[in-house]
Amino acid sequence: MRVLLILPRFPKSFWTYDKTMQLIGKKSGLPPLGLITVAALLPQDWEFKLVDRNIREITEAEWEWADMAMLSAMVVQKKDFLAQAKAAKQRGKKVAVGGPYATSFYPDIMHNTDIDYWVLDEGEMTIPTFLAALERDESKGVFRSTEKPDVTQTPIPRYDLLELDAYADMSIQFSRGCPFLCEFCDIITLYGRKPRTKTPEQMLRELDCLYELGWRGNVFMVDDNFIGNKRNVKQFLEVLKGWMEAKKYPFVFYTEASVDLARHPDLMSAMVECNFDFVFIGLETPDEASLAQIKKSQNLKEPLSESITTIKNAGIQVMAGFIIGFDGEQAGAGKRIVQFIEDTAIPIAMFTLLQALPNTALWDRLHKEQRLMPGGDINQTSLINFVPTRPSTEIADEYVEAFWQLYEPKQYLQRTYRHFMQMGNLKHRHLESMPFGWGEFKLLLRVLWLHGVVHQTRWDFWRYLYKIARFNGNLIPDYFVLCAAMEHFVDFRQMVREQITTQLKNA
Repeated sequence: MRVLLILPRFPKSFWTYDKTMQLIGKKSGLPPLGLITVAALLPQDWEFKLVDRNIREITEAEWEWADMAMLSAMVVQKKDFLAQAKAAKQRGKKVAVGGPYATSFYPDIMHNTDIDYWVLDEGEMTIPTFLAALERDESKGVFRSTEKPDVTQTPIPRYDLLELDAYADMSIQFSRGCPFLCEFCDIITLYGRKPRTKTPEQMLRELDCLYELGWRGNVFMVDDNFIGNKRNVKQFLEVLKGWMEAKKYPFVFYTEASVDLARHPDLMSAMVECNFDFVFIGLETPDEASLAQIKKSQNLKEPLSESITTIKNAGIQVMAGFIIGFDGEQAGAGKRIVQFIEDTAIPIAMFTLLQALPNTALWDRLHKEQRLMPGGDINQTSLINFVPTRPSTEIADEYVEAFWQLYEPKQYLQRTYRHFMQMGNLKHRHLESMPFGWGEFKLLLRVLWLHGVVHQTRWDFWRYLYKIARFNGNLIPDYFVLCAAMEHFVDFRQMVREQITTQLKNA
């Protein structure tokens, strides 16, 4: 069997970093970890080719070569997912699909497509039944499982299928699932509330694979909550520390975690010793009434601002996510979010309008209340897809105004500077094995030219660079990276304003 693995194209969003990728000479930020895991779960005597459409187009020779096309996508990839499935069928290929979008939206998609095989939920459970159906020469099928797999049996992803040089970072997964009950989140419906983890030895084998392939640099630990199983993560970090020392720190890690990380100094210390650089935290809103309403209990145990300070003092940089549009939310939520982000000096704050996702507690509640709005896309430049408790135009206006303000260049740079100056415990930071070749040198020159000469914030850039260098020179690479990220955010805020304003006019 010759299988063409296809990752559909992502539309431009907060996370695509389009302008930044151009600056650093890369095509995409992260590889399709799900697809290369699927490749490892399939028979290894099959032949595979992987095409990430965020990097390049599929050639006609690749279409002709393939017996079957396999696609995996998130909901924001809907348009290209459907287009590539159609393109495969037009060429007479069998089509198998899976991933979060197909799993969550299967009832809606199935009536509008000619997809042959629906391999839904977690592949470790449904790929074997899919393969059994192929053995029986079944031409169609839907394969589902409510059982959650033991991820200690998951094989090493097929990193060898990737065009490594096209990516800014690599991905690896330690755990699946999250113990919390956030009303709007679909993680617990997709992966359950009991975090399942790989073994430390299993993780080292995956890291060895990346190392042997020649990867050096950033590695994203893609867990939705890295500290969901604190006992197991501590065991992993203890083993990882020795591996990193022996390999002379070839990677810098970053991950996602709940804010209660701040309550575990031993865990933060272990992460810093393993070269964890920063963490993304879903803060959502500083409004405690909204946090209680969405059942975000973990964000109510300690003042959020104190938790952010504690994490920074431990030596871990903070990125955060914020949402506007919760039920019962009072007017001015956008301004309060901006003020919180400024007060806590969080440089990169992902800010979006609330969207109800299928199978979440929020979706079920809104469905019962007959408040869901049919149709429309779900992405970062789409209006809310339900009837909110305050005027939707008010929410959208606050969102646009707040996003515009957050990524005003002078304000962003000043926030970035303050963030770095508040960092503590940097003595364990290891950057000696980080790559610095022609690509990195070009990035340095481009940032110096844009921020040091072209932009109106050039004097701020130089002043902050000087002060950060005096504070701790190890932070200079991060400063340049966040300056490069600014190119994307300033561009994306224009897109947010234009597209939300257009939708409001057409509503």
